[in-house]
Amino acid sequence: MSKSRHSDPGAALRAASNDSDAGAIAARFAERAEQAGLLDVAYTEVDSPFGRVLLATTSRGLVRVAFPQETQDMVLDDLARDVSPRVLESPARLDPVRRELELYFDGKLRDFDLPLDWRLTRGFRRKVLHATARIPYGQTRSYTEMAKRAGSPRAVRAAGSALGSNPLPIVVPCHRVLRTGGALGGYGGGLEMKQALLELEGVLD
Repeated sequence: MSKSRHSDPGAALRAASNDSDAGAIAARFAERAEQAGLLDVAYTEVDSPFGRVLLATTSRGLVRVAFPQETQDMVLDDLARDVSPRVLESPARLDPVRRELELYFDGKLRDFDLPLDWRLTRGFRRKVLHATARIPYGQTRSYTEMAKRAGSPRAVRAAGSALGSNPLPIVVPCHRVLRTGGALGGYGGGLEMKQALLELEGVLD
């Protein structure tokens, strides 16, 4: 006797599933994990003018913004090692960040209003990034200025290294830091992205 095409419940379930079903199941799972205290890091990927950007948050706030060229596996492995192994995809937790990024890229948001989790940086690097977070929209500073504001005027190279390893780019606007004289300098997302962000803010024509 031949088997009915529905004799395998798993196959029937897979056939009935679709992307929205999977998303709803994942959302419920993430919610239950959070309620049970099993979710320490929530992440999702969102579209940007430069490609897919990975966002991650903790109970303290946004902890990671990953450039499109960074692989998801690498970023999640780093989060599991440096923050907590309890990492789970939960797009709803990142909705406020996604909305603000969309407004920023549309030229409708000048200042992010998001809680930030600074645990992925410390010491002098954190001081540099705190100072960077205070650079106003549409303005720039030099690497030398950032070293001074972080309390070590001679540590220009170290300031550049801190900016290059910024775990929260765009939101903590390291793209607003240029070389003395106005040259772009470096940028983790690539110089084309840095230039585009500065053009968006009206710094460059």
